Amino acid sequence: MKVSVIVPTYHRPADLARCLGALQRQSRAPDQVVVVARADDAATHACLRDPSVTGKLPLTLTLVEVPGQVAALNRGLDVADGDVLAITDDDAAPHVCWIERIATAFETDPLLGGLGGRDWVHEKGHVLDGERERVGKVTAAGKITGNHHLGVGGAREVDILKGANMSYRRAAVGLLRFDVRLRGMGAQVHNDMAFSLAVKNGGWKLMYDPRVAVDHFPAERFDDDQRFTFNDAAFYNASFNLRLIMCEYLTPAGRWAFVAYSTLIGDRADPGFVRALSLAFERGGVALALRKWRVGLRAMRGAWQEAVH
Repeated sequence: MKVSVIVPTYHRPADLARCLGALQRQSRAPDQVVVVARADDAATHACLRDPSVTGKLPLTLTLVEVPGQVAALNRGLDVADGDVLAITDDDAAPHVCWIERIATAFETDPLLGGLGGRDWVHEKGHVLDGERERVGKVTAAGKITGNHHLGVGGAREVDILKGANMSYRRAAVGLLRFDVRLRGMGAQVHNDMAFSLAVKNGGWKLMYDPRVAVDHFPAERFDDDQRFTFNDAAFYNASFNLRLIMCEYLTPAGRWAFVAYSTLIGDRADPGFVRALSLAFERGGVALALRKWRVGLRAMRGAWQEAVH
């Protein structure tokens, strides 16, 4: 079974070098490594000309003109020719047995459409540690549990995978591509959720195995969506993407339940009215909390209109 690794990258040469170094050290070598870069990204092109970075990897460099992760991932899917398409971020470093475990899982289970694993997040000088049994689930009313970076235990079936560490069977992907309607000029948050739910809706099994692991070093983003700074446009885009996905994935009853819950309650990252007030009293900053709620309302209207049409 041939395994192609897809790595979209943009202006992160040091991170890319670490990622490719990890791929060189795999116990089971990749059959193809597709690096997707922007044509104007001189730093990345210089990095890839360094033989100490690329080593003996079966590297394919492919260019994309359109900004954003969705366009890069779709270009990677078009170019990759493996039976299994393993996707990781340029700021991730797969563990030494990553490809071996992925290949074994797909060879063993013909119903397996997608596989994800733990991404050990390195943030501000330490590793985010913890243990969660519930990972990658979406309820009938659209309540989402991520926790891919904290999952423990054995392999189990899930609903959603995380983009830093996910792989798919080529037959399960077919002509499916990442959703170009998703908002954002860079990260286009939740594109991994939309794609994995689409594979699951195609009748394939999605699994999460924490032993299929990468180290994840969240790096700078080159758009409005900065990791630790609030921005109206980035918040709107992420909220729009989530709401569009749920409006199309859930049943009609679940969709209405999601609209009500997300508007009134929500979660800490995307609060509804009650949660916004709670966070305001907890942390201070009533104006910011209510601002997030109002942006979320606009995103809900926009996503609903997009889903209806």
